[in-house]
Amino acid sequence: MATRHLYIARHGEADAFGALTERGAEQARLLGRRLAHLPLDAVWHSPLPRAADSARQLNILLSGAAPVAPAPELVDHVPHVPSAAELPPSWVPFFDGYDEREAAAGQAVARRLVARFAAPSPGPADMHEVLITHDYPIAWLIRDALGAPPVRWLGLHSANAALTVIEHRADDLPSIRMVNDMSHLPEPLRWTGFPAGLHV
Repeated sequence: MATRHLYIARHGEADAFGALTERGAEQARLLGRRLAHLPLDAVWHSPLPRAADSARQLNILLSGAAPVAPAPELVDHVPHVPSAAELPPSWVPFFDGYDEREAAAGQAVARRLVARFAAPSPGPADMHEVLITHDYPIAWLIRDALGAPPVRWLGLHSANAALTVIEHRADDLPSIRMVNDMSHLPEPLRWTGFPAGLHV
């Protein structure tokens, strides 16, 4: 089996109703410009509008070179609800009210996400795929690549249109080439969607 190259990004900035803002559309176009030189096989996106619209904006700069399609595994979801013993105090309010059914549904999506994308290329040729998704699925894919405990998805954040690159090879550990890279975005378009704090 060959290498699977995943170019993973959070959707562009969205408004309170989940619609892409003009700044978010520009973020997606700039991401498309950055990826335009790659031999992309597919652009997969979450079915939610902010991700689907980001993929369309990105594809403008890719000139339609790769098919663009939804992937239900990329939908926004909570991949793992920690037990009370492993839950950091700062996250307690976030998980208040989560029931077992919601937790199980999120875990099922997370399993499908990893099964579909976190594996080497199934064929003899390398694969290059763009995934336009959300903060939590990106955190889960990073955690999976590191082989970290499930609770370690907490605290991993991605800014809008920031780029994370993970490579999966046969007979080797996954390689994380970059995380949350925003070098394709001008300063006014960086750090949107990221928790408040020090931005460097």
